[in-house]
Amino acid sequence: MRRVTIRRGSLPAVIGVGAVAVSIAVAVFLAAASGGDQGSASAPGAAVAAASAAAGPGTTGQPGGASVDSAGLAVTLPAAGSHVAAGTAPWASGASASTDPSSAAGTGTAAAGGPPLASTTEPGSPPRQLIVPDVIAAVPGGISAAEVARIAHLAQVRSVLPVAGARISVNGQPVNVLAAPASTLRPWTPPATAAAAGVWDDFAQGDLITSSQAAAGLHLRAGQGYPVTAARQGQLTFGGQALLGVPGVDAIVNEATAGNLGLVPGVAVLINAPAARVDVLVSQVKAIVGGGGQVVRLVPEAVTTQLPIATHVPTGKPANYLELYQESAAQYCPGLSWTVLAAIGEIESNNGQDVGPSSAGALGPMQFLPSTWAVWGTGGFGDAGAPDIMNPFDAVPSAARMLCSDGAGKGGQSLYNAIFAYNHADWYVNEVLTLAAEYAREY
Repeated sequence: MRRVTIRRGSLPAVIGVGAVAVSIAVAVFLAAASGGDQGSASAPGAAVAAASAAAGPGTTGQPGGASVDSAGLAVTLPAAGSHVAAGTAPWASGASASTDPSSAAGTGTAAAGGPPLASTTEPGSPPRQLIVPDVIAAVPGGISAAEVARIAHLAQVRSVLPVAGARISVNGQPVNVLAAPASTLRPWTPPATAAAAGVWDDFAQGDLITSSQAAAGLHLRAGQGYPVTAARQGQLTFGGQALLGVPGVDAIVNEATAGNLGLVPGVAVLINAPAARVDVLVSQVKAIVGGGGQVVRLVPEAVTTQLPIATHVPTGKPANYLELYQESAAQYCPGLSWTVLAAIGEIESNNGQDVGPSSAGALGPMQFLPSTWAVWGTGGFGDAGAPDIMNPFDAVPSAARMLCSDGAGKGGQSLYNAIFAYNHADWYVNEVLTLAAEYAREY
């Protein structure tokens, strides 16, 4: 992520514009049964334009906050077996291209003394870090490896994930399906999905995983086989449903099933660029993929200050960052949504993975300058001794206290003003609220 040091009194920030990677430490305790995937159309294979238009441009009701142009993906996927991508299929290598190694799943480490990140030592375990797609580009004939490389090297692009895909028929109805290896696809899925071991067990077996809307529209039952028409006809087992998070995409399969179905290699690429202006990024990607491709933004164009307040907060010393944010909000700033602390913690240090010092000398999970820490440093959750700027159990409660002093617990415009006081920039406030809203939707 590009580092931009901002002086807000004596508290610097490291920030970016756009969605940012979300730590699995916050997400691993979710289950896949957390609700339907609002990012898909009401019927499989159908465009989402009508729903988006009814809600108005820039609505954030769908995971990913897709705008009206997200309907395009549903109509650009070609029929399975109808195209051959130019050059080697980049998704077949099993690697996600990245301009920043720290964005790859499994590279994160917990800060000393901090809540642990999810383990990745066991096969099939959740990734340590999730990557939020900001943009998706789709080309009917496939995106070449050279084009993927050009996208990956655009300024501020952090990670890209090429995927296979096509329009197929399942149980007699059209379905838009994407495919990639689990090791690369899983970090890009919504938190509830990435944390659901059962979903990925079924995925590994070659089963079809769909959104809840697609499952309902296709009348699918888990464990049952259904006729499939793609490049070849056959039968595919329905593994279950999960949040997919990309409007217009009804289902995902693994790379072996993709080959059997004849999906188009490299038909689309997911792009994570947390520091980029999304409109500029969209224009740049369009220039690379050409007029035959479609580029869709997946981040919201508007943010809200109306965020959920946790009503069932864990007690005792937090065991992970999710509990740390929830308990800090409840104990140190009643009325503040924990999602705001989670967003700030993600933006400032990737949930304790980058604790500084910054170029301005800021330290710790919430990136306090020592002079600011002298004012707001708080010993949280019964820790003995002086407050420790590097200890998340102290740093997160301290940030909650600082926000609360500026009215964050009142919500609405007061919350906006408190975040603005935290960093005197409207775009920083929008960044925090955008990510907080993503957390709110996923949880």
